[in-house]
Amino acid sequence: MIFGTLPSGEQVEQVELSSGRLRAEVLTLGAIVRSLEVSGRNVVLGLDTLEDYLTRSRYFGAVVGRYGNRIANGRFTLDGAEYRLPVNNGPNSLHGGTEGFDGKVWTIEARTGDSVTLGLTSPDGDQGYPGTLTATVTYTLRDDALRIDYTAETDAPTVVNLTNHSYFNLTGGGDVLDHVVRIEAEHYLPVDADKIPTGELAPVKGTPFDFTEPHAVGERYDGAYDHCFVLDGGMRVTAGGLIMDVTTTEPGVQFYSGSMLDGVATPYGPFAGLCLETQHFPDSPNQPHFPSTVLRPGERRTSTTTYTFMS
Repeated sequence: MIFGTLPSGEQVEQVELSSGRLRAEVLTLGAIVRSLEVSGRNVVLGLDTLEDYLTRSRYFGAVVGRYGNRIANGRFTLDGAEYRLPVNNGPNSLHGGTEGFDGKVWTIEARTGDSVTLGLTSPDGDQGYPGTLTATVTYTLRDDALRIDYTAETDAPTVVNLTNHSYFNLTGGGDVLDHVVRIEAEHYLPVDADKIPTGELAPVKGTPFDFTEPHAVGERYDGAYDHCFVLDGGMRVTAGGLIMDVTTTEPGVQFYSGSMLDGVATPYGPFAGLCLETQHFPDSPNQPHFPSTVLRPGERRTSTTTYTFMS
C-alpha cells in the first residue's frame, strides 16, 4: 500500500509482514520498521504520517548509514586521502550526515508474506563518502523473531556501518526506566564531551555500565545511556511480561535509553523507548585499533541481528 508521497513526487510504500503472533509494517522510506506487534502489542515507537517522519523523526525504526553512529569532526582518512562529511551533531557527523540512508527511498527487491528485501544505491561522493555503495536489508518474521540481514558492496574503498535504529518499549506505552536490561559485555567505550570514544576499551565491572547482570534502565546513571558496549554475547530486555533476546554478528551495540527525546521535536517524551543498535564501533575510521569498517571492491559485508520474543 502507498503510505504517502514525498514533495519530489516519489511514493513511499508500506509493506505488511506477518508470521504467527508477530506482525510488522515496513516503509520503503529509510527501510523503517514502523510497527512490530507481538500478540497485538506494538513494541516499537512509530509515527502516524509521512510528514511526521520527514519533520519529527529521530531515526525512528530506520536503517542508518552509510555510517551509523558518530565520526569525529566529520572527517576520516582512507588510503592516504582525507574525506570530509557533513556535520550534524555538534562537530561530528552522525548516522551518515544530513542526508543519510534514513531519508532515502529504498527499492523493494523481493517480498513474501513474512519477509521483505529492500535495496539502496548510494553514489560515489554521497555525503562525502567515497565509492558507489549498494546495500540491502532483509526483514524476516519467523519463530517469534524479527531477523535483520544486511549486505553492502562497493566499487571503491569506503567505510560502512549499517544498523537499525528502532526504539523498543515492551510495555507498549509509558517509559522504559523499569525495563530490565542484560548485556553480555565486559567492556564499553568511554566517550568525551562530544560522545566520541576516547579509544579505551574500559571494564564495566564496578561501574553503572555493568549489565552482565540484569539492571533496570533507571536504576543507575540517571538512566541516560548512550554508549557502545563491546559484545561478548547477546542481550536481553524484560518488561511487561515480555522478554526480548537479541543476538548479532556485530562486535558492538549502542545502548541508547531515549533520554534526549523531548516530546516536542517528536511525539514521544524522554525514555519512551530504548535502542539496541547493533554495529561496529563509533568513529572506527579514526581509531585504527577498533574493528575495521573499511569495505573494498570485491568484498561483501554481511551482518545479521535477531530479536526473539518470549512471554
